[in-house]
Amino acid sequence: MWSPHGYLRINDPAMPQDAPIHMVDLKGQYAHIQKDIDQAVLDVIRSGAFIQGPAVKGFTKALSDWLGSTEADPVHVVPCANGTDALQAALMALGLQPGDEVITPSFTYIATVEVIQLLRLTPVMVDVDPRTFTMDPMAVEAAITPHTKAILPVHLYGQCADMTALNRLAADHGLFVIEDTAQAIGSTWKMEAGDSEGMMAGTMGTIGTTSFFPSKNLGAYGDGGACFTRDAALAERLRMICNHGSRQRYEHEMIGMNSRLDSIQAAILGVKLPQLHGYNAARRDAADRYDALFKEEALVETPFRHLRSHHVFHQYTLVLGSVGDGAERRDAVAAHLTQLGIPFGIYYPKPIHSQGAFMGLGLAKPDLPVTEDLTRRVISLPMHTELSDAHTLKVAKAVREALLS
Repeated sequence: MWSPHGYLRINDPAMPQDAPIHMVDLKGQYAHIQKDIDQAVLDVIRSGAFIQGPAVKGFTKALSDWLGSTEADPVHVVPCANGTDALQAALMALGLQPGDEVITPSFTYIATVEVIQLLRLTPVMVDVDPRTFTMDPMAVEAAITPHTKAILPVHLYGQCADMTALNRLAADHGLFVIEDTAQAIGSTWKMEAGDSEGMMAGTMGTIGTTSFFPSKNLGAYGDGGACFTRDAALAERLRMICNHGSRQRYEHEMIGMNSRLDSIQAAILGVKLPQLHGYNAARRDAADRYDALFKEEALVETPFRHLRSHHVFHQYTLVLGSVGDGAERRDAVAAHLTQLGIPFGIYYPKPIHSQGAFMGLGLAKPDLPVTEDLTRRVISLPMHTELSDAHTLKVAKAVREALLS
């Protein structure tokens, strides 16, 4: 719901002081749009078009338009079953071969690296920028070899990676760029410092991917995902891959998979998409309030906002303490928040290159000091569209109490 001041939180400012704090408040968000959601779901059920129905086609077109598609420069959207499938489909569409190297961060959710290994490609994990938490272009450049075929940046926590530098590296070395936009739909990046507007996350590389997991900024009420590309031929390959390698029934031109966005989920997303700018604005407002509350706290590093990126705050992530004592600080804060019943997240407590799934595969263990440090010191606070002033105050107070004890 929009007002002249942005998104209206349904329970603010009259929310009871003892109202529970949620890490993500999907019920509160649903209360704004209940009538439209219920009608959209009912329309799909009554239509009987549960697979590849009008709801999917309508949402696909609406999302393409929302991402800035024009007749002269179209953004093709290919929906699929989830964000992990979107990453897999993107890699498959590029025709990469076993052993080809894909450079990606280790400071991410496992899906990003899992699909690389699943396709028998070689993940090359690099360090991240300590301010933005996104992959460091200098680390990427140092990791490029004759076997490198693609760069897979993750737009982490709601902020874009440095797509100017990454696209330049890709152009110089003839590489593909696959953007993992699962946490940053609606974020933008200004390709040049003087640009008045940025390009949408997921539309700057060869292929962009996203997830519609319920907790995402644009979340379904179940699983869902999509790929984006400006290349019509790649879009056709992606559609085929997500449909058993077929564009005509019972004619299979390539090996694909079964990955479709459910019609009911598409209908829900179609209702929520027009609200997305408002949802992101509400998250930025909550982040502003957190920033102000932690402004004088020396032991707290609040999220850095790159001047070229429009941060949409999928997560509000603090870095606590300093190198050497950060883990103890984080443990103290986590324990105190748990005692008070305040939710939090640690994204991520263990880097991908140290996960058991990647042991014994013959991969060189990289030296990633920033990643290792962040896994010991980061903590994410409640962040969603319904977060009240009272809630941000209570959360910040609890964090400060733990750091002073």
